[in-house]
Amino acid sequence: MAFEIRKVGIIGAGQMGNGIAHVAALAGYDVILSDQALERAQGAVATINGNLQRQVQKGTITEEARKTALARIVPVEGVEAFGDVDIVIESAVENEELKRKIFASLRGIAKPDAILSTNTSSIPITRLAAATARPGRFIGIHFMNPVPLMPLVELIRGIATDDDTFETARAFVQNLKKTVAVSEDFPAFIVNRILLPMINEAIYTLYEGVGTVEAIDTAMKLGANHPMGPLQLADFIGLDTCLAIMQVLHEGLADSKYRPCPLLAKYVEAGWLGRKTNRGFYDYRGEKPVPTR
Repeated sequence: MAFEIRKVGIIGAGQMGNGIAHVAALAGYDVILSDQALERAQGAVATINGNLQRQVQKGTITEEARKTALARIVPVEGVEAFGDVDIVIESAVENEELKRKIFASLRGIAKPDAILSTNTSSIPITRLAAATARPGRFIGIHFMNPVPLMPLVELIRGIATDDDTFETARAFVQNLKKTVAVSEDFPAFIVNRILLPMINEAIYTLYEGVGTVEAIDTAMKLGANHPMGPLQLADFIGLDTCLAIMQVLHEGLADSKYRPCPLLAKYVEAGWLGRKTNRGFYDYRGEKPVPTR
């Protein structure tokens, strides 16, 4: 039987973590938002406040709702304060070793019936669950970016995930006013299994000189009615994240069609990771983005 979630612990206060904290607090949950440094968690709360203020200006929430939601979020350093949370949502960078370390650090801290979950966009849930002492209480809850705006959440059961863990997680996601898509535990799940090879193919199209950055993005926006071109989208996601997902697909499914484009790897090696570093397939340092190729 599903149990009620009242308090949420989020590990990782980056773009995804602060987005999850934002929607959870608006939905009435108490939230502990953790990062390696307290300053980062506090900075995330300031970002959330700015995003909430934009919602007030648009008329989607009231000023009172903003204040109430903000008061529900407590920024912390580390996981020592996670002893009374009902669900942990790990939202660190897409690195399996780091995620395993985070779940190991929760042993002896998280209460026995707390659900442990990961916001991974590609790493197998069964494998991460095996790094914990409670695979039955482990599940994948993959939010889309940006979390406050995107209505979909993928729910992914590991091989050992209990039915009540799944039902509790589903009820929690629905309380956040999100739509659930249930995915089997295969590399990259549903959205990224389809989306990232398309982005990777767009990068191959650039690499092989078929079209310029501008031509490729314009072609897909106007020819396929995509709201954003694939290279612009890659910059938004983060080229390091794109590469990590393609590597998981390539290794997990052993099919050459998932081979990451060498140009993608080169951009990541250069530290040109997209919007977050001000350079990727576009240069964002000026007034408007300029293609870098």
